[in-house]
Amino acid sequence: MTLEQILSVAIVVAMMALFVHGRLRYDIVAGLALLAAVAAGLVPVKDAFKGFSDDIVIIVGSALVVSAAVSRSGLIETALGRLAPHVRSTQMQVVLLVFAVAVMSAIIKNIGALAMMLPIAYQLARRDGKSPSVFLMPMAFASLLGGIVTLVGTSPNIIVARVREELTGHPFTMFDYTPVGLGLAVAGCLFLCFGYRLLPRERRGAETLDQALDIADYVTEVRVPADSRLAGKTIADLKAIAQGEADVVAILRQNAQLSAPLPDASLRESDTLLLRGEPKALERVVAEGRLQLEGEAPPADAAALRDQIKVSEAIVAPNSMLVGCSVGSIDLKERYRVNLLAISRAGERFKQSLRSIVLRSGDVLVVQGNEKELPDRLRDLGLLPLVERSLALGSERKRWLTGLILLATVLAIALDVVPVAAAFFGAAVILIAVQAIAAKDAYEAIDWPILIMLGALIPVSETLRTTGMTDTLARSLASVGGLLPPWGALALLLAAAMAVTPFLNNAATVLVMAPIGAEFATSLGYRPDGFLMAVAIGAACDFLTPVGHQCNTLVMGPGGYRFGDYARLGAPLSLLVILLGVPLIMLVWPLR
Repeated sequence: MTLEQILSVAIVVAMMALFVHGRLRYDIVAGLALLAAVAAGLVPVKDAFKGFSDDIVIIVGSALVVSAAVSRSGLIETALGRLAPHVRSTQMQVVLLVFAVAVMSAIIKNIGALAMMLPIAYQLARRDGKSPSVFLMPMAFASLLGGIVTLVGTSPNIIVARVREELTGHPFTMFDYTPVGLGLAVAGCLFLCFGYRLLPRERRGAETLDQALDIADYVTEVRVPADSRLAGKTIADLKAIAQGEADVVAILRQNAQLSAPLPDASLRESDTLLLRGEPKALERVVAEGRLQLEGEAPPADAAALRDQIKVSEAIVAPNSMLVGCSVGSIDLKERYRVNLLAISRAGERFKQSLRSIVLRSGDVLVVQGNEKELPDRLRDLGLLPLVERSLALGSERKRWLTGLILLATVLAIALDVVPVAAAFFGAAVILIAVQAIAAKDAYEAIDWPILIMLGALIPVSETLRTTGMTDTLARSLASVGGLLPPWGALALLLAAAMAVTPFLNNAATVLVMAPIGAEFATSLGYRPDGFLMAVAIGAACDFLTPVGHQCNTLVMGPGGYRFGDYARLGAPLSLLVILLGVPLIMLVWPLR
């Protein structure tokens, strides 16, 4: 290998290592990779920022605005809200939720589709006394399957289309993905409609707010004020009030922490207690013991505002501003007029003060605020409510106008009237102009870290091609693929993309692997189309871990899942994608 090739591979490998390490945000990692490539002379200074003007950035950003407008219109929720009450059996409820999420994910961002359906899933679980864990992971996987049906269903499809245009002069169009993607989506959703039984039955998600406080890994924080009946008493006295249904996890006293204190441990004025227990018991302890919930308004204020105060349960979304921040550093009460009452995280028991907990995507929070202001506050903070949302999001005329604009956009792309970038950019601008979505909300809907990552990684990934490294890597793969039949070579690339994606952002996976896959196909004497399609499908279908895709992360906390639960349902689904995807690709996109 030449020095330039070694440097190119070293930068990409270091970038992948930082992605896996996870301490730095992926947009920062991509920026560092771009700086390194420029410093090494692999990317000319004049070309360093050309990725930000690429059509990919425009399409992804505009599609996110269109997706947010559709989500806020309430069209789909209205239709499903009318249908859901008539679906009673668990089997049919899973069918409804899984296929609804998959269909929505084909036209809007998959995490947006999943977020729209979460309140409906919780409503069904609450009504029938089920755990939402029955629904949530199948819905997350269905959202990934739905994304492979169209060009704009997921960002890897857009990137692969661009690679094909560079190779052949013609990109994949809106519905080129549909024959393969639709077959896999239908088969995968049918599997999920029965395969959900593979999930452990004992997983209990938060079905209602009251039950949320009953989850084993929930912790709530209270303070012992001067007038508390428990000041000077013992933990045994507190348990007597709770009738044995609440535990003191820890006592925080003057910067010291007493974990798992004994029953005869005394309680003092200004102590902070971490409590866990039955919701009614906790309520009884707080009321009868005259304790104060951390962050809650003082009793006098609370009495005056009782009718205006609302408590809600919400998930920390992957793009939330709270991710990576400690509770104490956010100052929710002063800045957002929101009180944090409790936190839950799948597979973890908290033993420290709420203020010191660093929030993660998928955490479930119990928050309190003004009833009229709380929905807007949750949206500003990037929190997804786990209660049925009001559909009064705009006039009926704007809802149907949003639907018509979306339909016109899809038809314009399908009939090749305008390029994809122009169509989605135009749709986004028109939706803002007709006030189907406010300009402020449109800017908030754009996933800026993803756009920064794409803009930075496009020139970095191109260094593999400009230095000739894609040819070298493709020849190495071809030495293995040459020993395999055509279907074996295709399956090898599909499986490789699926294996890499859990450790990288799926867009980053495609940027690196798509050019290698195309060269791999060419070196074996095959057409590149089928191999590019395999890379796109493999990068989109991450079913093995909770960290490989935002949708998987989002449901982990509220579903009460553990890390290994994903493979229980995801491994057979991944195998199905490979076994069915390879012949479908070869049928629709012949290799020779």
